[in-house]
Amino acid sequence: MTDMTISRRAALLGAGAAAAWAAGPARALVMQAAATATLPPRIAALIDTMTLEEKAGQLQLNAAAWSGGVATALNPPGGNNNFDAQLADAVAGKLTGVFNGNGAAMARRMQTAVMKQSRLKIPLLFAADVIHGHRTIFPVPVAEAASFEPDLARRTARVAAVEGAGAGIDWTFFPMVDIARDQRWGRTMEGAGEDTMLGELFAAARVKGFQGTKGLAADDAMMACVKHFAAYGAAESGLDYNVVDMSERRLREVYLPPYKAGFDAGAMSGMASFNEINGIPSHGNPWLLRTLLRDEWRFPGIIVGDYTGDEEMIAAGFAKDSKDAARIAILAGVDMSMQSDCYARYLPELVREGAVPQAIVDESVRRVLLVKHMLGLFDDPFRRIDPRREKARSRTADNLALSREAGRKSIVLLKNEGELLPLSKDRKIAIIGPFASGQHDLNGPWVVYGDNAQAIDLATGVRAVVGDANVTVTPGSGVEEALPGGIDAAVAAANAADVVLLAIGESEGMSGEAQSRTAITVPAPQVALAEAIAKTGKPIVVILKNGRALELSGAVRDAPAILVTWFLGSQSGHATADILFGAHGPSARLPVSFPYESGQEPFYYAHKATGRPAPEGPREPYKAQWRTAPNAALYPFGHGLTYGRIEYGTLAVAPAVLGWDGRITISTTVSNRGTRPCEEVAQLYIRDRVASITRPVRELKAFRRVALAPGASETVSFTLTREQLQFLGLDMKPTVEPGTFDVWIAPSAQDGGAHATFDLVR
Repeated sequence: MTDMTISRRAALLGAGAAAAWAAGPARALVMQAAATATLPPRIAALIDTMTLEEKAGQLQLNAAAWSGGVATALNPPGGNNNFDAQLADAVAGKLTGVFNGNGAAMARRMQTAVMKQSRLKIPLLFAADVIHGHRTIFPVPVAEAASFEPDLARRTARVAAVEGAGAGIDWTFFPMVDIARDQRWGRTMEGAGEDTMLGELFAAARVKGFQGTKGLAADDAMMACVKHFAAYGAAESGLDYNVVDMSERRLREVYLPPYKAGFDAGAMSGMASFNEINGIPSHGNPWLLRTLLRDEWRFPGIIVGDYTGDEEMIAAGFAKDSKDAARIAILAGVDMSMQSDCYARYLPELVREGAVPQAIVDESVRRVLLVKHMLGLFDDPFRRIDPRREKARSRTADNLALSREAGRKSIVLLKNEGELLPLSKDRKIAIIGPFASGQHDLNGPWVVYGDNAQAIDLATGVRAVVGDANVTVTPGSGVEEALPGGIDAAVAAANAADVVLLAIGESEGMSGEAQSRTAITVPAPQVALAEAIAKTGKPIVVILKNGRALELSGAVRDAPAILVTWFLGSQSGHATADILFGAHGPSARLPVSFPYESGQEPFYYAHKATGRPAPEGPREPYKAQWRTAPNAALYPFGHGLTYGRIEYGTLAVAPAVLGWDGRITISTTVSNRGTRPCEEVAQLYIRDRVASITRPVRELKAFRRVALAPGASETVSFTLTREQLQFLGLDMKPTVEPGTFDVWIAPSAQDGGAHATFDLVR
């Protein structure tokens, strides 16, 4: 994209949706310090005293040699797997810090050595992948987005920061804010789903949670890292690390706003993405990292490369060797190299040869020192390193209670025929399936410091409510393989029960990084199990474990009740039981669309109509439709049932015409005609019928959670202004044109809900 001529355009559309999250004392503290970008003289003077090798060292981040377990599997330290050797490198000034290390004890040893023995006494920076919890594990991020409650994400990020900072961690590589519109992509589980506005809100909330309200120097704050910059979730075919090729308009309207929201909320770091955009790898894209990020968005923080991402430009055919990769990355705007050692090995030589201006290196070093200063490390290098505090902050009763709350608020009720749920506590229950019990596949992918052995499984959660006598547990099948006699045993258990809880879906290893799937289906052995159980005629509650939207078919799709429980973390079983037995009602909504068939992917609700839209009624020839599936989702974005019975009234628009500088109020009555209390999520969508750039069939503009007692009604109102209707026009600047708009307040992106129209006039 370096061939594009781009002025300082207005920020991405939809930024106003996240304005409330961007405001506040935390952002003010961070951005005030960053905007002046003034280092104390004693720290600024260090740059002039550094050798080129020491400068390169401040720009080199490696996996901790002292890690072990999951951390080693996720991010192998490679050739740097000797702790004594890594400690010597740190003392020699060859490292700015390490990531995914082994807690406060390791951090104290390294920091003590550097502060006592190194020439410049520049404190190390300790980072980690704290993605959805540190020791207390929360639902995977896409599950948490299903809550449609950004403040929940702020609260769980706050706890993760308190725990992680207590273990000596200064910096987390989160939030991941990539929009995921192709559910074949395994990293869907790390983000907030398919919608741009929802992505903005959760990006800002998570940044605020990690960085806190007292400034980055607080001993319970961790610097957030907005990733992966940019458009990583748009990889072709949902294939991880694959190329992205798209217009600048789509990039700016759909994919960039969540990054902007995270940076505007005060995040002082970002991470370059593995993918290329329009032929240029992100690690080597000066338009992306300098023109857009620095010049247009005025981002003052640091950009770190992803794991060996700079060196991977060689295999991509963009750099000829590691030295060339280092040159391209630093000139493009990658401040810090992760794991490849490209910067440590080659930056001094590149500067001496004149291939890289020293001023470019000094600029990156200055930014690194700035964030270390803002984190308070120069004042107290040990402010987060305290083994006693590490233990005291981990897995407290309050933290685990929040994990349980987040878990139940993330569970989506897709279907509930005959009001099968909630279950009574006196029924005989057969829990069947590979996820029925056992300390596995509970926390979910990308957990470095949590332990499945400490998490609560489904059987334990159910037995805590109803006791042992009426509960049987039978696996029936493995995740991806049949078990000898498994189906026969499961059928016998079902026949002896009143109701079956069928716990099926994906394992942790089927979701996450490098876990792209060509068919997002429930594995065949589990489908065979479901078909056999269905033939018993017993009522079935399907309990899905998943990190993405799935294609549901056969007995799974036809079960009378279906719960999407994702990977819920430490309190998984208790949270699920809370919903199953009605201690709490389901209130979550899908942040991703569940297709009829895998072949519909990429599928998302905010698609274009095309010139031959599929009809709402019977099929017609030569329309935009598949032969075997409708041009719709089986369960769309925003869908989720409650234990109430929700009705929407007619839509009122006042005034009927939106003046150019005016505002209108959109309102309807939402009623609970059921016998149980519930929480409905009323969603506001619009469609611009005619525009100089074709617009999506619907766009989410706001939502509101409504608590309703049995028989109660409430008026739900939203306000719209012209600014909320803007899009990028022909000149690539925000614009809106007079005309007619459809507007809905509805329970999902596909539901008719309450509908009306209004006109925008000058």
